[in-house]
Amino acid sequence: MATEIKTKSQLQLVFDAGVSEDGKAVLKRKSFNQINMNSTPDQLYDVSHALASLQSLPLLNIVRNDSFDVNEV
Repeated sequence: MATEIKTKSQLQLVFDAGVSEDGKAVLKRKSFNQINMNSTPDQLYDVSHALASLQSLPLLNIVRNDSFDVNEV
């Protein structure tokens, strides 16, 4: 049997930067490392919107990336 141990969390904010000349959406991303691994979705949502209010581009999406080590027991 295997177990997993969360090793890190990253918060990524995705912003709308307009449309390129060929008609494709342009996205800008800002990543924040060393996020508390016990942060709740509500906490991340609130912090993300507070950070987004400091930006000039509109916020499109909030992404949380968790990394795990998988080990055999």
